[in-house]
Amino acid sequence: MYEDMKSRVENVVESGKVETASITRNQFRGVFDLWTDKFTSHDHPTIIKVLQHNETDEMMPNLIYVSREKSKVSPHHFKAGALNTLLRVSAVMTNSPIILTLDCDMYSNNPTAPLHALCYLSDPKINFGLGFVQFPQKFQGINKNDIYASELKRPFDINTVGFDGLTGPVHMGTGCFFNRRAFYGPPTSLILPEIEKLGPNRIADMSIKTQDILALAHDVAGCNYERNTNWGSKIGFRYGSLVEDYYTGFMLHCEGWRSVFCSPKKAAFYGDSPKCLTDIIGQQIRWSVGLLEVTFSRYNPITYGLKSLSLLMSLGYCHYAFWPFWSIPLVVYGLLPQLALIHGVSVFPKASDPWFWLYIILFLGGYAQDLSDFLLEGGTYRKWWNDQRMWMVRGLSSFFFGFTEFTLKTLNLSTQGFNVTSKANDDNEQMKRYEQEIFDFGPSSSMFLFLPMTTVAIVNLLAFVWGIYGIFTWGEGPVLELMLASFAVVNCLPIYEAMVLRIDDGKLPTRICFLAGLLTFVLTGSGYFFLK
Repeated sequence: MYEDMKSRVENVVESGKVETASITRNQFRGVFDLWTDKFTSHDHPTIIKVLQHNETDEMMPNLIYVSREKSKVSPHHFKAGALNTLLRVSAVMTNSPIILTLDCDMYSNNPTAPLHALCYLSDPKINFGLGFVQFPQKFQGINKNDIYASELKRPFDINTVGFDGLTGPVHMGTGCFFNRRAFYGPPTSLILPEIEKLGPNRIADMSIKTQDILALAHDVAGCNYERNTNWGSKIGFRYGSLVEDYYTGFMLHCEGWRSVFCSPKKAAFYGDSPKCLTDIIGQQIRWSVGLLEVTFSRYNPITYGLKSLSLLMSLGYCHYAFWPFWSIPLVVYGLLPQLALIHGVSVFPKASDPWFWLYIILFLGGYAQDLSDFLLEGGTYRKWWNDQRMWMVRGLSSFFFGFTEFTLKTLNLSTQGFNVTSKANDDNEQMKRYEQEIFDFGPSSSMFLFLPMTTVAIVNLLAFVWGIYGIFTWGEGPVLELMLASFAVVNCLPIYEAMVLRIDDGKLPTRICFLAGLLTFVLTGSGYFFLK
């Protein structure tokens, strides 16, 4: 049945229209009749179809298909725009006070999750100012030691527990139960929408299949409906950032709403995670651009957040907003001490200097604290090692290129689009490598994503070899620089393997290895003039 459905869907996509013979159920005919050869994903009318109505079967919920109108000449604001359309359509039809948002790749794993959320949202002691209940993101199909750190344990588990002790966790974009009222201004100041039937407190008293209701639902799902309204600025999910979840949660907290972190022993929802390094980096480039859009706006967590939130909550939001800036210290620490080691120059205190031990204590203490946090939240030693390795990989790839993309976009030299991260696993060889915990660097078309990372790996290997040689020839050499290079070399083992030992499709292309070697030569030569 699945293979037959897949074949029919592929035929429809290829032909650009739905043939009458392809429609297997009468209730879908009204939907697919609108899908002509001119119907595309970026240009099509509004489609709303009531597939299941609980007036005829009280044991089953309503099931309504919604596809908002799209036009190439009208902005649609990506995921935030889709969510606001659903807010309006649901307000017209049922106006239910509680809203659950889920990504399309997620499924329910715990049928009591709504009960958990309602325990908070119905509690008279806290429900007045409670905006949303956030469940942690959990993923299926992750390999044993999570080589790409796809669980994102720090933002989704460790840090969130800390946020829960303040104003509440950030919004993660999925697995979240919202109080509908939270989308209409602060708890003490209701912002009314442009028409009464979209208000959060209205009691829906008409059948969702009546002509008036369906006509209004089509109207509010139109691509021009939001013009000259408060949608996206003061009402609903907020526009202006590719990370609409972070941005919307931040604005709700600034308005005075609280949130709650709910993490039952049995995961509430499970989703898919990308299984290729290229997809992961592409996803986090988009996150980096979105976070920088918030950072360089009037809603910067340092300035705007301090007016509305506590100092700790504002700093917590800053921790995420400034993620892309980590590319700067990572590039400096990945190159400067190593180039200094190659040229016999010390940038850290020598072993005989009392300050030497301060660096040792800070390094070991910082990693010990990080490891303990990770283990206390159910992680393992191997997963922690892969997590901190991926932090460096992200810093030298997604953070670096996200920062570059944002700069180009700000200068009007580039336009950042929204690309859905691929989580399909159609490549059997790629899945085999993932299950064997072998890094997959993807197609050669994306190779420049890995150029900075490969360059840093080569520079550190060169510095490590030179430092080992120096142990036997120098007196008191640059010990800390050698330790740092050694640490980087151990973290870069998958890169060296992909450069030299592998012949599969997931290896690093020869071209990028050559360019990284050439860039290493340039940096080493430049270091001679600047460090000597």
